[in-house]
Amino acid sequence: MLTFVAMLVDTLPLLVEAHPPFEWDRLGQHLPYEWIEQAVQASGSASIRRRRLPAQQVVWLVIALALYRHQSVSEVVDALGLALPAPDASFVSKSAIAQARQRTGAAPLAWLFHECARNWSVQDQAHYLFKGFSLFAMDGTTLRTADSAANREHFGSSTAAHDRVGSYPQLRAVTLTAISTHLVRDVEFGPYDVNEMISARQLVARVPQNSITVFDKGFLSAQLLCNLVSGGANRHFIIPAKSNTRWEVLSGEPGDQLVRMRVSPQARKACPELPEFWQARAVLAVDARGRQRVLLSSLCDREQFKAAEIVSCYARRWQVETSYRELKQSMLGMALTLRSQTVEGVYQEFWGALIAYNLIRLEVARAALEAGRTPADLSFIRAFHTIQYEMSWAAVTRSYGKLPALLVRLRERLKQLANKKRPGRSCARAVKSRPFRYTVRNLKRDLN
Repeated sequence: MLTFVAMLVDTLPLLVEAHPPFEWDRLGQHLPYEWIEQAVQASGSASIRRRRLPAQQVVWLVIALALYRHQSVSEVVDALGLALPAPDASFVSKSAIAQARQRTGAAPLAWLFHECARNWSVQDQAHYLFKGFSLFAMDGTTLRTADSAANREHFGSSTAAHDRVGSYPQLRAVTLTAISTHLVRDVEFGPYDVNEMISARQLVARVPQNSITVFDKGFLSAQLLCNLVSGGANRHFIIPAKSNTRWEVLSGEPGDQLVRMRVSPQARKACPELPEFWQARAVLAVDARGRQRVLLSSLCDREQFKAAEIVSCYARRWQVETSYRELKQSMLGMALTLRSQTVEGVYQEFWGALIAYNLIRLEVARAALEAGRTPADLSFIRAFHTIQYEMSWAAVTRSYGKLPALLVRLRERLKQLANKKRPGRSCARAVKSRPFRYTVRNLKRDLN
């Protein structure tokens, strides 16, 4: 036994030295410490007193909470060594952590998300352009929050017949996501009662130039699409037409036509700048099941953009649906609700989750690029678990708020986590019978 302990003592220093530090304040090249400082200063959340959890450490804590959903807040602080050292205390109390989060608020996380998303979305962008354009998808989702009085009053919830309300308050979010890398470029979220179209109009004003945005048909609106095209240089859209959409054919042949649609009087009253008519290109698309739909697009140059290319761009939109699954199921661990009981805490938590998600997605994209693959070829779940492990290992080998600076080794590992293609798999939709909660007694048998 003594011999084994001696060997272990001799070996541990070698293990520590074999893993170079990957610090929170230098999370690779992606999240410079200066951004954290600017986020805290810009939001006025800088700590004047010397605290064990100053605002900068709280920012890292909120991001880490998104990566360790099934651990308590105090466990994450202790396990990752996020509190600054103090000679008279070995741990930070739960109340001190809660107070630190309240002091910091959501503003630094919001500032940091927008700064990171703006910078990360242009990194390696040239490798993913489609004929010189960036591809984005805009879609909406909802997340349940903890059922506190404050959350229910602010966020609200779904309603059903007979004035029944949802079991949990919900926040509604609309995201602008890069189709190629699944990086969330921008987001608007808030109370459940805020219509997705309102959030979409705010996002449209911030869509980058030289881009093509693919929408779900629920966003079909002359005001939204016309503002997208006219509000910036070379901003285009692709969106399915609804079954009741009517237009006048101006030119073209069946399956690829230039059409004109009338703007409704209600829309022109709400937005007087809108023209009486707006034009689009109508392209017929047929999916794998033989179903037909018409895609409307502002890409009217038939020489530069073939009809089949427009259909292909729209088909890629469905890949972005997995980003919501990765965020809500993989990262949040199928948790029923978000952690926070307060409104400000919910906003803070969701901003942190978006930053953490983008960090993982950025690393997956970098690893895929080095391996000569596409980001969709690498497994998000396995990459997520690998990063969790590396961060935990760093906290053991280094002390107080340091994480391992091992991006090179991490990417080498990510390159080996390719998704396995399984040809011939089908996921036919079927209605399953609801299982009985209790055993059903056979009364006829019991009587006999």
